[in-house]
Amino acid sequence: MSTGELLSIEPQELQFPFELRKQISCSLNLSNKTDNYVAFKVKTTNPKKYCVRPNTGVVLPRSTCNVIVIMQAQKEAPPDMQCKDKFLLQSVVASPGATAKDITSEMFNKESEHHVEECKLRVIYVAAPRPPSPVREGSEEGLSPRASVSDNGSLNAAESVSRTRLEQHKHQDNSDDEKSLIFKLTEEKNSAIQQNKRLQQELDLLRREAKRGNGDIPFMYVILVGLHNFQVTTTGMDFIIAANFFMNNLGTAFNP
Repeated sequence: MSTGELLSIEPQELQFPFELRKQISCSLNLSNKTDNYVAFKVKTTNPKKYCVRPNTGVVLPRSTCNVIVIMQAQKEAPPDMQCKDKFLLQSVVASPGATAKDITSEMFNKESEHHVEECKLRVIYVAAPRPPSPVREGSEEGLSPRASVSDNGSLNAAESVSRTRLEQHKHQDNSDDEKSLIFKLTEEKNSAIQQNKRLQQELDLLRREAKRGNGDIPFMYVILVGLHNFQVTTTGMDFIIAANFFMNNLGTAFNP
């Protein structure tokens, strides 16, 4: 804090959290230590770069005034983040009841025998504050988390969503495989049932023909029918059922 006879100025350094392409501001607090009206004026070495609101004004007795200094958005950072810009705050006793409209440049002219106090303020660039790290939000095991935070503090929502989708695809693939297997087994079962019925019909036909001819069914004919049934069988399950059926009914074919 700078303490003169008229005003106390805080802070002594204008600190800007520097960020490229972003307008940044800081504030000055002026406190009137006297029972007089005090007029002030703020100047800068780089008026195109800064905007001061208000740049002139009157601080009432024993009161305070806040001044905002705005730095325009910068396209590039200075070397080593060093800034040579400076500000000069001048203050002088004003007439009782004075307002900002009553302030003139002549009031701050030292050659006019006015007591003018001056305070120089330098500009300092500081690191911009980091945004707070997002809180990790997730559900219990088995449910997809909303987002995750990596070790370096960055948000990995896309990675989490990708992982969740991959797990869903795997689950979908497994489900499709299971459905395909069930469908295949069902088809084999139905085919085996139809094959069994067809074998039974052929065997009944052989028995009826044997009765009409009053003779036994030729052994080689039975073998050929059985081999034909085995050849048309398309699945392992059908082959086993057909073979068992043929062996169980071979004896009855010759003894109707």
